[in-house]
Amino acid sequence: MKKSILKITIAAALLFGFKGHAQSNIQTFTPSKLLNKGQWDIKFFNNLYTETEDLFGENETKRTKPRETFFTSTLEIFTGISDNNRLNVGVILESRSNAINGKKATSVFNFSDDVSSRDGLTSIAPALKWQPIDGVGNFSIQSAFHIPLIDQETDKGLKEIQIGPDGEPVLDANGNPVINTVNSPVFLDQNGFTFQNRFFYDYTLPSGNWQLFTELNTEYHFGDKSVEDSNGNRIEGSFANNTFVLSPGVFMSYFPSDKSTILGFVQHTQRFGDFKQDFTSLGFGGKYQLTKVLNLEALYSKFVRGNATGLGESFNIGLRALF
Repeated sequence: MKKSILKITIAAALLFGFKGHAQSNIQTFTPSKLLNKGQWDIKFFNNLYTETEDLFGENETKRTKPRETFFTSTLEIFTGISDNNRLNVGVILESRSNAINGKKATSVFNFSDDVSSRDGLTSIAPALKWQPIDGVGNFSIQSAFHIPLIDQETDKGLKEIQIGPDGEPVLDANGNPVINTVNSPVFLDQNGFTFQNRFFYDYTLPSGNWQLFTELNTEYHFGDKSVEDSNGNRIEGSFANNTFVLSPGVFMSYFPSDKSTILGFVQHTQRFGDFKQDFTSLGFGGKYQLTKVLNLEALYSKFVRGNATGLGESFNIGLRALF
């Protein structure tokens, strides 16, 4: 699936590579700006998050753990449909490949399903992006409704019968063999619905070389009631149901040229409701306009604090075709 998505993105870039706008797409079409009528924006973004520490231990103190890695590929397709260029419509597809139990971070690129790995297309979201205030083109809202495409967010892990010192199965009080989970269940994605609204605003300083971009992401998660089996594996619903997420971010960009930018950012996420969580990350990166249509983006971030969360780092790379 991911290879197909990549081929579509590259094909679109090549098809329209000799068309486009003379001015810099990087500076002009920030996430805050809407597309003109008939214009298309295709973005293929990849995020690899890996951790060997988290804050899920006793009293939520930092602990080391076998490596866990989560790779997410997102394909966003938007087009402008309104004469006044204030409304865009689109679709967002998300697929994942995750690996746990100490597997190497690069093992997620095997896209395998085994006792320590899972992968697949996990959600689809119809979306629209709109400019709420006439004449304020640097403020916009993107609304999306994410629909899960998976049955269970975690599998059941690898089970085995416990063997005693005599080489025979250990029996419980009822005379049944004791069965242990020898591998942690592999989480794939949330098995619930998400209503998401992202508020974008940017401001270019008078020099034209610096740009401040801000984002406020809000999410409401809901769905079937969470149900676990006798071994503690979630077989229905999601850990995130009945929660609300508030996630602000601030990005400062510097433009060495009209085709490139370097940036630094800070992001915070706060989850309220049945499951509480928060974390803060710091990062940096850059963008480069390869052609009049195709942009390349690379980012790195480190999770520096939090509660009920991992303390890992993420590596991100994206391609954007704008025509």
